[in-house]
Amino acid sequence: MPGALVITELLLWSSITLIVMAGCYNTSLFLLSRRRIRRSRIDRRERFYVFLLACLNEEKVLSESLARITSLPAGNFMALVIDDGSDDRTSEIALAADPDLVRLHRRTPPNARRGKGAALNDGVRHLRESGLLDGHDPADVVLCVVDADGRLDPHVVQSVDPYFDDPGTGAVQVCVRMYNRGQGLLARMQDMEFVVYGDVFQSARRFIGSVGMGGNGQFMRLSALNTLEGAGPWSDSLTEDLDLGVRLIAKGWTNMHCTTAAVSQQAVLSLRRLIRQRSRWFQGHLQSAGLVPLILREVPTRPALDMLYHLSSPVLILLTSLLPISFLVALGATVVASLQVGHPLVSPMWLLGPYLLSFTTAYAYGFVYAKRERELGLVRCVLLAHVFVFYGYIWFFAGWWGFWRMLTGKQTWLKTART
Repeated sequence: MPGALVITELLLWSSITLIVMAGCYNTSLFLLSRRRIRRSRIDRRERFYVFLLACLNEEKVLSESLARITSLPAGNFMALVIDDGSDDRTSEIALAADPDLVRLHRRTPPNARRGKGAALNDGVRHLRESGLLDGHDPADVVLCVVDADGRLDPHVVQSVDPYFDDPGTGAVQVCVRMYNRGQGLLARMQDMEFVVYGDVFQSARRFIGSVGMGGNGQFMRLSALNTLEGAGPWSDSLTEDLDLGVRLIAKGWTNMHCTTAAVSQQAVLSLRRLIRQRSRWFQGHLQSAGLVPLILREVPTRPALDMLYHLSSPVLILLTSLLPISFLVALGATVVASLQVGHPLVSPMWLLGPYLLSFTTAYAYGFVYAKRERELGLVRCVLLAHVFVFYGYIWFFAGWWGFWRMLTGKQTWLKTART
């Protein structure tokens, strides 16, 4: 029994140490994210934008997304729908869209359904071989990955385009929101999650040089993609967007985050489906450990340190998941000891300490979210941010699921079901 208590106490203090370290890191990024970047147009160039939509059975959401893209007030653009072996009306919907702006590329078995990265690579190959890019300088061609449920802001091209005036900019990630965030608390939490990630972490990383790509709403210069080695720009990782962002930075390109435009996507309304989705993301993060030698070899020190910390997040999540268990065990042991000595050993710090460790960030996150959702008000957003702390426990379940999938060799692409 004493040995078990020693182990429990060790786990407790190890978890607390991790949380304090993460809290210091998050505070630093929060302060850094409050800085603003002033941009001015220096070399106005006409660019050709191509929106890539990798689709697998997306008949429920594709029509609205294409309608948003084709109505963009942009001059020179097109959309390429990559049907990755769908057996529903995905191709029919693509063919029914504006033929001057929307093209369809069908993938069929056995090449189809090999993951999002493979579909995007084949889409880029098709663009090059079909002649659709003839006459365009790769430096002035910008590819944008949009999920089939993605709804781009009307001004997205105007917001993103100035970043590419800098010839060193390889990619730009826009903000991500949930267009059905009003459909329940789970949807609201996902919206807050992406707002916090974009407005705090991604915004701060603009000054560090470690901005990552998010899969939906990522804009990339074609000439930057052409510098990446391999069969195509995207890898077969379950988080191909993370992999792409790291490799672009390693090649000397700058990734930027645009705070003035967003792509809205559909929040998952089922807790089981959400954990399933996050387990795929978690497993993809674990796979990205293979990027560590590249980062150490090719990336400057400051962004490299941040990227290494980011890649270590799966391990930190698994370790932190032990904190609630170790806390409850330690609390139970203290209560038993209190009964034995005849007076309470539990001090107010047993409540205040965990609250400060767990909920201090809620005030910062509530402040950030209130900036985006002004109609909710600051107080309500702070209360939502307290719920958001418990929502983060989803990553514990998803993390162990993803870890188990990796151990058992399961590498399938767990596609998120649409509603």
